Parts: sequence; structure tokens; C-alpha cells
Amino acid sequence: MRVLILTYYWPPAGGSGVQRWLKFVKYLPDFSIDPVVYTARDANYALEDKSLLEEVREEQEVILGSIREPNQLLHPFSRNKGVSAGFLDENPGFVQRMLNYIRANVFLPDARMLWIRPSVKVLSAYLETNRVDAVITTGPPHSVHLIGRALKDRFGIPWISDFRDPWTNIDYFHSLPLTNRSKRRHAELERKVLEESDAVIVVGRSMKKEFSRFSEQVYVIPNGFDDYPDQAVASVLPGFSLTHIGLMNADRNPKILWKALQELIVESDAFASDLRVRLIGKCSVEVEESIREYGLQDHVELIDYLPHREVMRYQISSQVLLLCVNRVPSAPSVVTGKVFEYLQAGRPILGIGPPDGDLAAILEETASGIMVDFEDKERLKTELRELYAAYLQGRLSVAPKGLEKYHRRNLTRDLAELIQRVAGPLKSRQEEKENHGKRIH
Repeated sequence: MRVLILTYYWPPAGGSGVQRWLKFVKYLPDFSIDPVVYTARDANYALEDKSLLEEVREEQEVILGSIREPNQLLHPFSRNKGVSAGFLDENPGFVQRMLNYIRANVFLPDARMLWIRPSVKVLSAYLETNRVDAVITTGPPHSVHLIGRALKDRFGIPWISDFRDPWTNIDYFHSLPLTNRSKRRHAELERKVLEESDAVIVVGRSMKKEFSRFSEQVYVIPNGFDDYPDQAVASVLPGFSLTHIGLMNADRNPKILWKALQELIVESDAFASDLRVRLIGKCSVEVEESIREYGLQDHVELIDYLPHREVMRYQISSQVLLLCVNRVPSAPSVVTGKVFEYLQAGRPILGIGPPDGDLAAILEETASGIMVDFEDKERLKTELRELYAAYLQGRLSVAPKGLEKYHRRNLTRDLAELIQRVAGPLKSRQEEKENHGKRIH
């Protein structure tokens, strides 16, 4: 079978958004499915990781579609050049407020809307002469889903929409300066995509529950982890190290952690001497201000975005891995992609977020860590004391269980089975029609 996969994020794009379909495309041929990738030519990615190009097979068919991005026009006037929507300035000036308003209400559903029509044109020409058994779209950006919707309308090809993050329930949606009319338009487009897709893939159980209002064909295929490359092998470093991987914006700023660490430093000179906190990835101004407010500058190391292989080395070598959930209305349904590579690293995970959320359930199921509520500072201090005591005794470790189901190859098997179910009936009808024509001749 051949599937056409539409994704905005593809190497050399960096960050978490590219990992999911880079790995699916890597393993789909193992299950007799030939993936064809359609992506943007010279996209304006906020992060780049050219080392990921090495993971794309030489024989992989990739179709490039030219894209015009509003960010390229707005950047000369904006302070937030190349910054994701999750890093909206909390105190924007007049010009920035106007730009945010334009981006939120003119470019719907997102800043890649100008890619929809030219992509439909390019892919329509391709499909006229090339057979595919299914079209798969992955978002955000959710403009990609509208391309798939148009292709299904035109060619009747089975269409699977994949949601790495929610749409109207995404963590920063409440921060966008949307008019009521724009909110209604988002809700309408989201509903149409969900209702018209032949199958919908989500990354967590809460998203499935949310989307099941519009479709009975919603399936959970989470993110996962792949084999470690040799370059990522590392040993645990000395010192009581707490490491957070990924973006940390204002909503994710764990003020309770900074306060707890401040108090523990005052209580124990040994703890103060051993403590090392590493934040790897872009941090907002609010996070840096909190670190200074609680006097933690000498204990916290800010490390800018690193290639994925280097990030994996930090994960393996850290004593404890920090998992901070955005403090937003949708927090219980958040399933960050990095949690699965955290699991693979085999280090204790300390989470700050909803104890009844999807991430907490994963930590409990795999016996890999603990989730502490946003407001429970005393519980957080207790957990930190216990982790530090285990570190001093040389027994700071975990024994994760049931991880194999999160290996990228096993997840791709689940995807392949879904593709067969969705596209198989059409393929059978096409083959029957072709065979019938041969019999007639």
C-alpha cells in the first residue's frame, strides 16, 4: 500500500513536532506500507536540527511544496521572531498587540493557511498520475488538515487526520486575542475535520474522549521512543541533577519548584552543594525572572536548543528528569512527547501537574515517577528530600515496566493496522474493478 503523508514539520525542522512522523515514516516500510511525504519547501521553522536529515532514508520520496508564511512578513515589526505561539509576550507593546491580533484573526486556522491552496494544486497534479491508498494529515498546524480534506473531496481517497496536539483545546488557545467570530470559525473547522475524516488519531485518552463527540473513529496512538544511537550513550554524572528538556514558557514555569528548592537549600548546606538544575531548550523571560527571584542563579544552568542526540545524552546522564505541565485549563489532557524518551532513559521522573491527568497515569502505569499537584509544595519538598536521600545512598533509580508498547516500531505497527482497516476496503474494490476489466478484455 502507498500512503501520502502531509506534514509541515520535517527535517531540517527541530523540536518535538518533527519526531512523530519522522519515526512513523522510518518504520512503515517494515509493514508493507510505502510512505510518500509532502512537506514545505524552505519553511520558516523556529528550530532546526539538521542532524535529523540523517534519519531520512535515501530512497524516501519527498514532495516539496512552496509556502508563503505571514511570519516572514511580520518579523520585521515583531519582537518574537521565529517564536511559537506558546511563547506569546505577556506584556506586548502596541505594535506587537496588533500583530498578535492579525495573526489570530486574519490567518485562520493558523499562520500556514496560505499553504492550503497551492498544496491542493500540487498534490492534485500528483494524484492524477500516482496511486495512493490513503492520505494522512498531521497537525498542528491545522491548516494541513484542510489540505487533506480538500483532497478527499476531490479524489475520494480515505483520509486519516492525526492530532499531535488538540485544536481549540490546545494549551495556548486561551491566550490568543481571538474574536468571538474567530473562535466560532475554529470550532467549525475542527468539527468538520473530525466528522469528515475516515479515522482520527490522537496521542492521549483525554483527547480521544474530547474528539469522540464528533467521530466514532478516534484512535489513540501515543508518541514514543526509538533506539538510542551510539552517540547518545552516556553515564550518570555526579551531583544531584534535575534536568528539564524542552520549551519552558510562562504557563509551564514551575514556581512551586523554585520555591521548594529555595527552602531546601536554606535547610541543608549539603543539598545546596550538590544541587544542579539544567533547563535545556528555550525559556521564557518569566522563567528566568523566577529563577532570580528565588536566588537560584548559581544552581540553574540554562542551555539553548540542542540537537536531538545531544539531548538524549543529557536525559541518560541526569539523576532526575523534570516533567512540567502547562498550567492551563487543558492541563489534564496534556501528553508531552518528551515523557516517552524520559521513560526510555530509565531515570526517575518528577512531574508537576494534575495528579489525575494523562501524564500522571503514564508515570503510574510504568512505575517511572510521581506527579505532584501544582499547589502542593510540601509534597514536592518531601519527594525531593526522598530523591536526594536515595542519591546519597547510591540507590536513585527506577525499574520501568511495560515500556515496549511505546517503542516507535510497535506504535507504527498499530498505525499500519489502522491504515489497512481504513484504506483496505477501497483498495480491494479498486483491485476487483481492475481484475474485472482484465477478465472482460
